Amino acid sequence: MSDQVDSAEQCVFCGIVAGTIPCAKVAEDATTFAFMDIDPGSDGHLLVIPKRHSADLVQIPAEDLTATTLAAQRIAIVALSELGADGVNLLHCSGVAAWQTVFHFHLHVIPRYRDKGKDRLELPFEPGRPADTEAIAERARKLAGAL
Repeated sequence: MSDQVDSAEQCVFCGIVAGTIPCAKVAEDATTFAFMDIDPGSDGHLLVIPKRHSADLVQIPAEDLTATTLAAQRIAIVALSELGADGVNLLHCSGVAAWQTVFHFHLHVIPRYRDKGKDRLELPFEPGRPADTEAIAERARKLAGAL
């Protein structure tokens, strides 16, 4: 796992945007840049980033978050039709504990396939196992109260 990077000058994704680090570019507009993931979980797995450096979900300005999310949606729609994917995941990891390894905000666009020859991802938890409803309700109250 990489150490957290605090500056755009040291950021690998900023280097990709600047053209000093090679990538397989998928799309680019005034605000965002999309490129293939070098360690893909499925065929067509790619990343969408804001061109302006922000470390994570907490730091990204709303306008960059909006632009990045809309670009990811546009690309996901194309991945479904052009790659024949059966579904798509959007994933963001914010912080080391959440598996973030590059500290430049990014969304993973991960086409999903029934054909496991094209899709190597597995869930890290088992869905369909509800937790304690009282604990869920208490967390909801705490979050709602802070909002």
